Amino acid sequence: MKKRKLLKTIQKKFLIYVPLTLFALFMMGPFLWLISVSLMPGKNVFSFPPAIFPTFIDFKNYVDVWRYMDFLKYIWNTVIITFFGVIFSILLCSLTAYPLAIFKFKGKNIIFVAMIATMIIPAAAGLVVNYLTINKLGLINTFTGVVLPSLVTVFNVFLFRQAFMGIPSDIRDSGKMDGASEFRIWWQLMMPMIKPAIAVVALFEFMASWNSFLWPIIVLNTDKYPLASALSTLNGQFSYNFGWIAAGTVISVLPIIIVFLLTQKYFMEGISGAIKG
Repeated sequence: MKKRKLLKTIQKKFLIYVPLTLFALFMMGPFLWLISVSLMPGKNVFSFPPAIFPTFIDFKNYVDVWRYMDFLKYIWNTVIITFFGVIFSILLCSLTAYPLAIFKFKGKNIIFVAMIATMIIPAAAGLVVNYLTINKLGLINTFTGVVLPSLVTVFNVFLFRQAFMGIPSDIRDSGKMDGASEFRIWWQLMMPMIKPAIAVVALFEFMASWNSFLWPIIVLNTDKYPLASALSTLNGQFSYNFGWIAAGTVISVLPIIIVFLLTQKYFMEGISGAIKG
């Protein structure tokens, strides 16, 4: 009897995990192929029929592309853009969401719905307006000009609003009874209680800023490009050497994978909290 139950349990797990594993490998296929190509020697990349796995592992592409490109300079540019993008997005988006979630005033829901409605406008539609604004402010070829247009996004405001709404009103009332100002209640009481939402916004903004490609090309000169934009110059000059392009791309996505692994726990909590809210 026990053997039958054990056999059924194994069969159920097999039927669940095997399709899920195959589906996961299928979804990860392009990235796995990119890693494979980055480890292939040049002749192996363009062989026919196309090789899926390298005949032998070779890190020459990584060494060559690292020597050719000034990776440290481009990574430093990316770190500056990402750091200020993440920090100011968290502060400004949470400050925008706080009154929409906590305060009671006429037209609050109308303002929120109007903000949500702007999400249907494609980001490309704002490129010209953003460029004219940045140019008028004298911020062309500055990191401030890259970061400024994306500091407040409706999606992040929505996530923070849902997180603030999940906090009991007694917390804010206790702060007011102690004589704390509204800013102090927001900073010292509310923000520590929405760490999962902060982690989600930080991760999204980190990915968006780190992978920022088109807008930096429009605003910055070549020597100030972030890593993703700098890789585009590699593609233009060495389009025949796909191994170099693949190696550079793998290097550029490694920080995103590390940050995701570090914030994975908070990320899942924040997403589930936003959905429930």
